[in-house]
Amino acid sequence: MIVEFGAFALILALVLSLAQTGLSAAGRMRRSMLLTGAGEGAALASFGVLSLSFAALVYAFVVSDFSVANVAANSHSEKPVLYRVAAAWGSHEGSMLLWNIALTGFGAVLAGRGRDLPRDLKASAVAVQGLIGSVFLAYTVLASNPFVRLADPPVEGRSLNPLLQDPALAVHPPFLYAGYVGMSVVFSLGVAALVEGRIDAAWARWVRPWALAAWSFLTIGIALGSYWAYYELGWGGWWFWDPVENASFMPWLVGAALLHSAVVTEKRGALPGWTVFLALTAFSFSMLGAFLVRSGVLTSVHAFAVDPTRGVLLLAILLSLAGPAFALFAWRAPKLAPGGLFAPVSRESALVANNILLSAATLTVLLGTLFPLIREAVTGEAISVGPPYFNLTFNPLMAILCLLVPFGPLLAWKRADLAPAMRTLIPALIIGVAIGLAALWLLTPRKAFASLGLALGAWLIVGALAEAAQRVRLFRAPLAESLRRMRGLPRGAWGATLAHAGLGIFVIGACFETAWKIEAAQTLAPGQSLKVGAWELVLRDVRLVDGPNYEAEKARISARRDGREVCMLTPSQRFYPTGGETTSEVAICNVDVSHLYVVLGERREGPGGAPVWLVRGYWNPLAVLIFAGPAVMALGGFISLTDRRLRLATGRRREVRT
Repeated sequence: MIVEFGAFALILALVLSLAQTGLSAAGRMRRSMLLTGAGEGAALASFGVLSLSFAALVYAFVVSDFSVANVAANSHSEKPVLYRVAAAWGSHEGSMLLWNIALTGFGAVLAGRGRDLPRDLKASAVAVQGLIGSVFLAYTVLASNPFVRLADPPVEGRSLNPLLQDPALAVHPPFLYAGYVGMSVVFSLGVAALVEGRIDAAWARWVRPWALAAWSFLTIGIALGSYWAYYELGWGGWWFWDPVENASFMPWLVGAALLHSAVVTEKRGALPGWTVFLALTAFSFSMLGAFLVRSGVLTSVHAFAVDPTRGVLLLAILLSLAGPAFALFAWRAPKLAPGGLFAPVSRESALVANNILLSAATLTVLLGTLFPLIREAVTGEAISVGPPYFNLTFNPLMAILCLLVPFGPLLAWKRADLAPAMRTLIPALIIGVAIGLAALWLLTPRKAFASLGLALGAWLIVGALAEAAQRVRLFRAPLAESLRRMRGLPRGAWGATLAHAGLGIFVIGACFETAWKIEAAQTLAPGQSLKVGAWELVLRDVRLVDGPNYEAEKARISARRDGREVCMLTPSQRFYPTGGETTSEVAICNVDVSHLYVVLGERREGPGGAPVWLVRGYWNPLAVLIFAGPAVMALGGFISLTDRRLRLATGRRREVRT
């Protein structure tokens, strides 16, 4: 009965989303507060009933109701409760329900909290958001219903992919979807602005908090997915330029460009057309990601489905939503006022350069992701585009961007003098160059490009701190005055400082771990050892262990350095009888901000028939910084969201009527 209630609530959410669209659009056309209020109420109700629907699906997984096809295909009664709950969004059908939860949730917040928006603009945005929700809910109800019953239910389910039975991946999709789908509000506000002919400084201010929230959630989601791949897949790496990874990375890049472009539109009234274009593009890339993950065109551990029919429907959704939006943009864009003029050396110019580089980087990722698919579809020839392509195209663009980032906040609007900014950044330049030269001189093997990356990372961190110090007049005013200025500094400024510093932290970790990683592999019998750089890994023993829903061979490996045991590592090989799958569970020894990473491979027959095991060891220096950097960036985003200026549209409202 609860499952039927969930199915009914899902259909009711679709009806309410349709009502949200119709009532809000009618209220806008008739300028009726009653109809627009009813549309907002429908948005809130849609989220409420869909939450009940999702709760019913989670209940079906927790109680192992195998009469539900989705539960039978993705759960098992012996699976721990956490993973039974996570299995509710671990399948295509469940993940689409989670997508809709996020979509209607953001729509409800827009309807309930958007009091500072002009009435007409808000009504149009709520109508567009309802239309997006209606399309995706219709797709879920008709083509991906998670509540379909089985006429002949099995005694046990087939369980979830063992690779997905992990705490990090249990929380990864909710954060990722909050970022993915959060861009829908930016899309809706962009379409509403084009409909209303209202693209001005106030509109940019209203867009920024939505874009910032979505971008921050997406940062956390991507970082969690990267960390999961790092320690769960057992490949010793954290990013593989997998097409599905790229599908989440492209909206992130566009979102970062949007945040900077919206600042220019808000402060100077410039780039209104470009800002709207980015607002439409960000969610379009999110929908493209949904298509890539669920269409079957990709073979990946990340992919949710391999159903071409449903993939075609998702492609149709992308075209039906993005196509009219960009057509409206093409019609309106020529009539938009160009906005304020600015000199080549100014904060506006720095932010424009930022946008050009981020957009070019997005295009390189898009080309590397789609070209193999297009070529295979046209010629039947399968090719792969891997790290060499991205290292050659993406990395130089990011290096130039990192070089320019510290200048932007130090330049004045409209017209600036470069000399004061250079003087402020002299400490960052000295420290960056010193760190780069020290790495090139002291570290072996010598890596020129990696050393340059370390210099750029230090430049970003110290540059961000130097900009904050300049704002509070540190060392140039009495300490009490600097502390007073520090307390009065807007939270948005602190957020930007953390975001830029977080990028620098990530760059240092990524360059160091990639260039100076050490790896070794060898078959070991108990008592034998493997050298990994300065480390000696001694295999003590391998034991059989029974888990809640798996059987495992768990090793005990002593990690020794300078003749002293530093840690005991317990990697394992797990076999899941339900699905007949085997996974590797890595063991990681944290050494300051570095990782000693060990994987237990398959069992083999050694000399005399004695068993031996393949052991792979990695020394990943400064690996913690790879994941700490995005965490600091996301923290900066959330701190900026607490800035009252980003939550209230109290600035100028210069309208651009078209």
